[in-house]
Amino acid sequence: MNFEEFQKSLSAFDPPPGISAYLQSMWYDFKGDWDKAHQLIQNIDDKTAAHIHAYLHRKEGDIGNADYWYHHAGKKRPEYSLEKEWEELVKALLT
Repeated sequence: MNFEEFQKSLSAFDPPPGISAYLQSMWYDFKGDWDKAHQLIQNIDDKTAAHIHAYLHRKEGDIGNADYWYHHAGKKRPEYSLEKEWEELVKALLT
């Protein structure tokens, strides 16, 4: 699946079958279901999940918690838009 196909899937009722929990989380986040996105990612213990977790808390407005998760991901909180971060995360997950 490429980025354009993933974007097209956002008009569907359910995420594409067989995609990772990471991509499912980003899919639900885009669809406005922050709770489902967070639920999918919160118990995965790796740097990728920590980055998504950080992004979600940044989006939520909980910057302290976001920074905690960025640290665990080995990243710094970006200075650019959430939309750009979402796109970068999804593209990275698709490669």
